[in-house]
Amino acid sequence: MNYEYVVVPAPRKAPKVKGAKTADARFAHALTEVMNSYGAEGWEYLRSDTLPCEERAGLTGTKTSFQNVMVFRREIEADPYDYPQPDNVETPEQLAIGLQSDADRRTADPVTRPEPEAEPDRPVPTPQFGAHREEGRAPRLGPAAGDDRVARFPVPGAERRD
Repeated sequence: MNYEYVVVPAPRKAPKVKGAKTADARFAHALTEVMNSYGAEGWEYLRSDTLPCEERAGLTGTKTSFQNVMVFRREIEADPYDYPQPDNVETPEQLAIGLQSDADRRTADPVTRPEPEAEPDRPVPTPQFGAHREEGRAPRLGPAAGDDRVARFPVPGAERRD
């Protein structure tokens, strides 16, 4: 069974009701009203929870308060993530029926795939470890200056320094 849930804040104040003289009776009436209104829409009361909630206090501070909530659920007919399958997809049973025997598979022609086109040979710069120390400069991070494999994009307002 699949369910969907809704969480609503529990009533904080009990409104005055004719016939309910104590605070307990008024609060019970307020809960009954909430439960009946959601029950009329098909929701089943599940439970009440008290959960922490972090709030702002002042400019930079926070404080933790506790919120009382009521949880309702109702059964949903169909799975919302159950999408219809296309007609041309074979099920595992259909695939098993169409399998050949081991001997037939061994003698069958192998599937040939086209060879990928080879890229032209490009010189790859070899790193010169320690060369920056001899020249008295910082090590260069990233690709070498003449490497054409890296796309360079101009940055507006920035001048190139070599």
